Amino acid sequence: MIIPTHLLPSAPPKGFPDPFTPLFSPLSKRASAHPIHTIVAIALLASATYVALLEVSLFETRSEDGLGWGFGGYASNDWTKTAVNGAVSVQLTDKGEWEEVNGLRQSEASHLSLVTLSFPASQQSVAAPANVTTNSAAKSLPATSSNSLAFYLPYEETTSFLSQVGVISTGKEIDSDGIPNEQENFWVANEAGGKNISDNSLSTLGLVGWLKNSWESFVNLLQNAESLDIAIMAFGYLSMHSTFVSLFLSMRRLGSNFWLATTVLLSSAFAFLFACFTTHRLGVPINLILLSEGLPFLVVIVGFEKPIILTKAVLEASAAQRRKAIQNQDRKTTSIQTAVSDAVKLAGFAIVRDYFIEIAILALGAASSIQGGFRRFCFLALWILVFDCIMLFTFYTAILSIKLEINRIKRHVALRKALEDDGVSRRVAESVARENEWPRVIDKDGKLISDDELSKDKTTTIFGRKVKDSNVKAFKVLTVAGFFLVNILNTLILPLREHTKAVTPIAASHLNLDSIAQRGLEALVKSAPAGTVVEVLHPVIYRAIVHADSGLPFPASTKQSSNLFAEDAVGSKVVQSLLKSLEDPILSKWVFVVLAMSIVLNGYLFNAARWSVKDSHVGEVDVVKASAAQAMPPPPPRLAMPPPVIATTEAPLEKIEGDRSDVNTLIRILKANPKELTNTEVLRLCQVGKLPIYALEKSLKDCTRAVAIRRHVVAGTESTITNSQYLANSLLPQEHYDYARVLGACCENVIGYMPLPVGVAGPLVIDGESYWIPMATTEGVLVASTHRGCKSINSGGGVTTVITGDGMTRGPCVSFASLARAGAAKLWLDSEEGQKVMKDAFNSTSRFARLQNIKCALAGTYLYIRFRTTTGDAMGMNMISKGVEHALSVMSTDAGFDDMEIISVSGNYCTDKKPAAINWIEGRGKSVVAEAVIPKETVEQTLKITVDALLELNLSKNLIGSAMAGSVGGFNAHAANIVAAVFLATGQDPAQVVESANCITVMRKVNGNLQISVSMPSIEVGTIGGGTILEPQGAMLDLLGVRGPHQTNPGHNAQRLARIVAGAVLAGELSLCSALAAGHLVRSHMQHNRSAAPTRSSTPAPANGNANGSATMPAGLAMTRAN
Repeated sequence: MIIPTHLLPSAPPKGFPDPFTPLFSPLSKRASAHPIHTIVAIALLASATYVALLEVSLFETRSEDGLGWGFGGYASNDWTKTAVNGAVSVQLTDKGEWEEVNGLRQSEASHLSLVTLSFPASQQSVAAPANVTTNSAAKSLPATSSNSLAFYLPYEETTSFLSQVGVISTGKEIDSDGIPNEQENFWVANEAGGKNISDNSLSTLGLVGWLKNSWESFVNLLQNAESLDIAIMAFGYLSMHSTFVSLFLSMRRLGSNFWLATTVLLSSAFAFLFACFTTHRLGVPINLILLSEGLPFLVVIVGFEKPIILTKAVLEASAAQRRKAIQNQDRKTTSIQTAVSDAVKLAGFAIVRDYFIEIAILALGAASSIQGGFRRFCFLALWILVFDCIMLFTFYTAILSIKLEINRIKRHVALRKALEDDGVSRRVAESVARENEWPRVIDKDGKLISDDELSKDKTTTIFGRKVKDSNVKAFKVLTVAGFFLVNILNTLILPLREHTKAVTPIAASHLNLDSIAQRGLEALVKSAPAGTVVEVLHPVIYRAIVHADSGLPFPASTKQSSNLFAEDAVGSKVVQSLLKSLEDPILSKWVFVVLAMSIVLNGYLFNAARWSVKDSHVGEVDVVKASAAQAMPPPPPRLAMPPPVIATTEAPLEKIEGDRSDVNTLIRILKANPKELTNTEVLRLCQVGKLPIYALEKSLKDCTRAVAIRRHVVAGTESTITNSQYLANSLLPQEHYDYARVLGACCENVIGYMPLPVGVAGPLVIDGESYWIPMATTEGVLVASTHRGCKSINSGGGVTTVITGDGMTRGPCVSFASLARAGAAKLWLDSEEGQKVMKDAFNSTSRFARLQNIKCALAGTYLYIRFRTTTGDAMGMNMISKGVEHALSVMSTDAGFDDMEIISVSGNYCTDKKPAAINWIEGRGKSVVAEAVIPKETVEQTLKITVDALLELNLSKNLIGSAMAGSVGGFNAHAANIVAAVFLATGQDPAQVVESANCITVMRKVNGNLQISVSMPSIEVGTIGGGTILEPQGAMLDLLGVRGPHQTNPGHNAQRLARIVAGAVLAGELSLCSALAAGHLVRSHMQHNRSAAPTRSSTPAPANGNANGSATMPAGLAMTRAN
């Protein structure tokens, strides 16, 4: 930015409308809604513009300084006029000095031209051609270098003189036998001759010839330039490339290593092409020397801050909307288009404001009276910024939309694969990933579209919108047709363009007269009168050409009639123009890049469409979720159950006739169309053993209906009817629950779900961030006590945690026939070779599981192998078990231990769900240490106890008392209480509370304050898989901000959850120990858990029978029925 951004307002003044954003917001909204269409259309338009620029010879025009850059000749054969127009005028003063002059020259003054002929540096000396000195009035002058010639002549004869020196014949060389060679040598000016002699294009000279010619031109340019100019240009190009590097580094910090920065450069390149074409059409001449001198400084001054600002705004808007959608459980109005639109509204004013200021400054430069190429470059730069602004809000906005879509796909795939690695079925993993993905699919009105609607309409989801398959096919056809149409139109128009070519007038740029014509001007001082005006032309650069026909120096112009593709024929020009376009090196590489990018995008986007469609052929039957309206009403006793109304998208099936009292008929109906069966008929099939209760969901394809029927089956079981007869009508909830997630993942033979009270403690500051701690428990005072501990800890600055280890373990047991073989296996596993083989085998089974180390223990001929591995954000037991099986298989087959017998994948050397010293010593899962300092005032005023009393209680109870009891990992007050409550709330495995609650509480007195810490070496938690896939538990993970896998650092979310668990345990330990030391424990429990003293009337004794000995309803259930 030309003006520092902090000096400008970031928003329009209060009360004034935004004059910029409304102009570009509709463009960005349309581009983000149809990103592929936008990118393809702009790419085709840019390609057509590039071909048009080639045909108008913008990039083949000779620079006005006469220093050939190897880009070809002038568009017109009359190159001499342009060479004359590029001269610099100097006039001899009365003092005998030369000074530059502008404006009209005096008619009576002598008017001369000074022409320098420059030959390749390999020529040590050059003689003046005979035809030059005899057929013109040109006279020799001393040349500046030995490989150049200088002449002066009347200005009126300059054009004819240049025509004579365009091609200089050196004659035929004589070989050693005195016989002339067939080939004749020529010196050809870069600006002269026909296509077969002087065309300097890459396709004509070949790569080696083009590079050689370009290098010679570059050397001549350096020789004729001043040292200061060279230094300035070198500095400009270094600064420009540093700007490119800065762009890539900035985009890398935003999460893109390559593609976003590359597309920013591509967008700017498109803007440059459009600006060049517009400038040419408006009649302003542009040449490559002007561009090469000015573009580096334009890039450095303008920079790429605006795409970076827009990228950051879009990514932040997307993340903010995703967080908002998760917190509010409302994803109906959020989409990629909404995120882009919000970002443009937020950052659009500042971006367009900067463009407006820069364009205004360039417009002043273009309208100024400064001579030379400054005005023309300002005019070009003005249009570059105009088109760059348009490209930013169209092309680059479409790129950002694709970036957000790819991020969504990556999140979807990462979560699904992580769940599959953790043992969850593909169907459930895909369902969970789809439910948790953002943005969700919405229609034109912003309403959420369900997966059933997508499958019914045969649509896919791309960029958060519902897209019909037919629309995708139609777009492909239109894209291909448009590509061919644009190229056909370009091909037909090319001949018309060639007939309308004109000589582009080129203004003079500053010449270094000292290096080009110093000696010649000094010689003229002696013979020319005062007032003489001399036009110093740019040097004419020559190169050597060998041609077989000495009489035809211009074969392209004299042999056209015999050429198969005569230029007079329109059809031949079409073919030649098309071939020329296809041979262009930039265009051919651009086509290759476009094809490569198309393949990559197809792989991402159309796989996204495949992932968004229900997978009905994965070997499992999909389960249709029933809505609340489809839930079964409370059934009357036993078999009288009306069937629920089930919505279906399937085609009507043929009704099976037969006696419905026959079980075989019911079985045929069940296989053909289970929805035709009534609940009573399904129940009958279960009672006669034809339909197992575990297969109800699979057979009925309705989870809610399956749960209701299973309850009646259990209630009617003869062997348990005494106790189970009331289950069907019990208050165990069964409706309004997503059983599809439970099936095959969390529970089997489901008869309902158990509501559990969930409270929150806190907020608790952990490592500088505040968290509400969710706790699911039925124990009174537990949440309140932890809440008091959180308040006390926060007064001292919160909890500080450290992760000392992270590795889940699995310890299989294998056996050998002899102790020698078992010992050899242990030695091999402990060796570097064994560790490497097992690690490679283990790591090949999962993207997340990475083997850290192996520890072995030998007991007779039994070998216990403890695998310790990272598991990403999953708790990882299933993931590790799969890796262990494969590693043991490789050990048996490839390592020479084929006599090894695998006793069990888990040999209790892990150790899982059991108290064990190895977990306490070596650690398992996440090893966390949490510490806090509680001010003395807080201990005394809030906890109502002294620091010394707390130290005494911790020593006598948690340390000495646990040691007296022979405890392993139980040196704490009630760590298991908090761990269990948090585990239940967040979907962790409750059985792993056994080892996760291993904890030692340490208290110290530091400067009068209380320092308390808990060390927990085996917290086993995960944020994906298991119970975390259930929505209520997932909502609690959302509350903590750790749901699902971390997008950039696998395992980070699970580690954060372990830190939170440790922090919560620290709060619970502090509060309970304070209550015990102060004698408040019993009093608080009585106050919170008992409203009155227990009496015999409020605690009825169980009644199992009446006076007649018949079965009666238990008292507890009787009260429930009464309610």
